[in-house]
Amino acid sequence: MNRKLIRTTLAEVKEREMHAQQTRRAPEPPPPVERPAPPTHERPERDRDRERERERSTPAPSHAQSSQPKKKIPPEQTNAENFYYKKQMDAHTPMVLVLQDNEHLYGTIEWYDKNSIKLHRDEGPNLLVLKHNIKYMYKDQSDDDE
Repeated sequence: MNRKLIRTTLAEVKEREMHAQQTRRAPEPPPPVERPAPPTHERPERDRDRERERERSTPAPSHAQSSQPKKKIPPEQTNAENFYYKKQMDAHTPMVLVLQDNEHLYGTIEWYDKNSIKLHRDEGPNLLVLKHNIKYMYKDQSDDDE
């Protein structure tokens, strides 16, 4: 008769250990707090109102939150836009800005701030363009074709 010995795998052992650690970490409910007897000179209605107010202001412990770590809120700004402008400024890349009315402006970005871009142009005066007027922008490819 051929009998096989059943052995546990390393993954099963680790899983059991992890499960045991989680059960050990589970928060136990705190012991009930005994409140001191109210002073005799205070009115009982006032005491009851205070106790109700404390119960309302004390948050109930939630077991779902304690088992998982709280997710971090992503940053409001990634600075990708600033990085792109800086890269194009340093390389003096010819750019095309397409405005909301589909007008095309050609030039290089000289500087930028939160609300505007200064466009340096060879044909015509330099322009300060407000960002809310820009529909989109792209690198000018007309020099590469020649």
